[in-house]
Amino acid sequence: MIELRHLRYFIAAAEELNFRRAAERVHIDQTPLSRTVRNLEDRWGVKLFIRTPRRLQLTPAGAKLLGHARQILVRVERVKRAVQATDARHREPLRIGVDEATVQPMLADCLARWRLIAPDIPIELTEMHAADLLAALRGEEIDAGFSFGLPDNDALVQQPAWGSPLVAILSPEHELAAREAVSLSELVSFPAIACRETHHPGLCQQVTAILKQLELSPTIAGEARSLSGYLTRVAVGQGVGLADVDHMRALQRKDIVVVPLAEQIQITTYVLHKHQRNGLPEALQRFLTHATTFH
Repeated sequence: MIELRHLRYFIAAAEELNFRRAAERVHIDQTPLSRTVRNLEDRWGVKLFIRTPRRLQLTPAGAKLLGHARQILVRVERVKRAVQATDARHREPLRIGVDEATVQPMLADCLARWRLIAPDIPIELTEMHAADLLAALRGEEIDAGFSFGLPDNDALVQQPAWGSPLVAILSPEHELAAREAVSLSELVSFPAIACRETHHPGLCQQVTAILKQLELSPTIAGEARSLSGYLTRVAVGQGVGLADVDHMRALQRKDIVVVPLAEQIQITTYVLHKHQRNGLPEALQRFLTHATTFH
């Protein structure tokens, strides 16, 4: 049975016309290469080389085989690439969970750019509540997730992916709605709407940390379980609110006025994954690197 290595050894010998140089080219000793070529001649009952003390010379049969051998290797390489491309299109996707509160153009940009740089690694997206995202990561039902952050957990790694400026959100009738900018201290002098920490722990933790650092204590006029509920309460004038500007750009609600803060404060979106004792799979590591560096 003729193997591809037999053809590769023969091509090297035919092109170099020297067994020693041919052996160096294919990284084997001269003896096994010479033996392989001799076995090829014996199996087919033909003489491929004229051997003289000074050099090798191809016979007409050898010249004929050289042309066919090159074509065979080219065809095999094409078949290999086609098979690999087919395999890549049918590989298991990366399973990505997205906290339902993370409605950001930056996330879409991240995933769209991933498709361009890694078309062989598809993504399967699942939207879920923060608690479900935590459980899915711990149970390895998903490979990675995006969130404003989850409660500290030794099983998880939370890496900053990108930041978005914090802005004030107001009803159109609010007295601060016409301002070009407003300080956070002035904003929280008005009754505010809070988000429920059990539903949006990361966002609540970030906002709470910011207010604590600035020694601000707003009066809470109401608490919302969802983003839509939060915005509705602000829109009808029950209180002022805070959000990241990317969310507001994505939603473009006409019943909400967005006013920049005088302070340069950002809300961080994290990409999360579970700790792996034996290291992360290559595809997941590539995705995590992309998510934290693409912008």
